[in-house]
Amino acid sequence: MKPVRVLFVCLGNICRSPLAEGVLRALAVQKGLALALEIDSAGTGAWHIGDPPDRRSIETARRHGFDISALRGRQVAAADFSDFDLILGMDENNVRTLKRLAPDGTAQKVHLFLDYASGDLRDVPDPYYEGREAFEALYQMREAGCSSLLERLGERTS
Repeated sequence: MKPVRVLFVCLGNICRSPLAEGVLRALAVQKGLALALEIDSAGTGAWHIGDPPDRRSIETARRHGFDISALRGRQVAAADFSDFDLILGMDENNVRTLKRLAPDGTAQKVHLFLDYASGDLRDVPDPYYEGREAFEALYQMREAGCSSLLERLGERTS
């Protein structure tokens, strides 16, 4: 069976989306679903192309047993809308931008992450200007959302 391809998107691709990518990858490995998913992340902006995730995201991931330090920032590309089955924006602004960028017939792939994952209509807040505790709170939100998402995707991959 073809893997489900998931793209997480935030503004710069250094805080929220790479941490979500790492969390979902780690959970997929734990649940034996790693081969059923292809996971990536991107940003709507171009500020951090080629940069590693924010050091606070990397530290948070390490504290929870996985490594995202090899990830590199990239900007959403037109091909992503055909290459991915599911494109999950971290906040409403990301979702609006993605839908505006989506080529004809692909906007239905774009969803607000927490809404799609668990029916929670909240944005995932951007912790960039916050301290370590904001990144930990982000991790907790990511883990809960990715657990729900993995259950939902597990139904599609079985």
